[in-house]
Amino acid sequence: MSVLAARPLTAEAFAPFGEVIETGGAFVTINEGFCRRFTDLATLDIVDGRPGLSLFQAEIRALPYDCTLLERHPLGSQCFIPMQGSRFLVIVAADAGGAPGTPLAFVAGDHQCVNIARNTWHGVLCPIAGSGLFAVLDRIGAGGNLEEHRLSRPIRVTA
Repeated sequence: MSVLAARPLTAEAFAPFGEVIETGGAFVTINEGFCRRFTDLATLDIVDGRPGLSLFQAEIRALPYDCTLLERHPLGSQCFIPMQGSRFLVIVAADAGGAPGTPLAFVAGDHQCVNIARNTWHGVLCPIAGSGLFAVLDRIGAGGNLEEHRLSRPIRVTA
């Protein structure tokens, strides 16, 4: 079994795999001055379908975590938004000839969301603290939008 240390999630480190969504930067004040709007923070990449909003209730996992499966979605990006302050693991890998390449692991803070790019290999939703409740924006439509790859050897992810 190989061991992979998860690092804090940053926009720069995650850029090859998608977008980190968090407050910061430019905003517009709305609602009589009581709200900051951070606009257009993710690019939903949808092929032959429509964007949909779903709720996922995932079980909290413990670290170290043994990753045995990576998946990807060739027809749409997938945006994970923790609903109640959940920290979560984000395991990603570039494509290497139709299979996952060398994986990287990140820990998303309870103030961060991710939009995983279309065709990016990634681990399953893996909250490590909080409620495990996530809003997910992804593709809804006909056609196969899920490819799974079982790892021949698990990857142990540590903090």
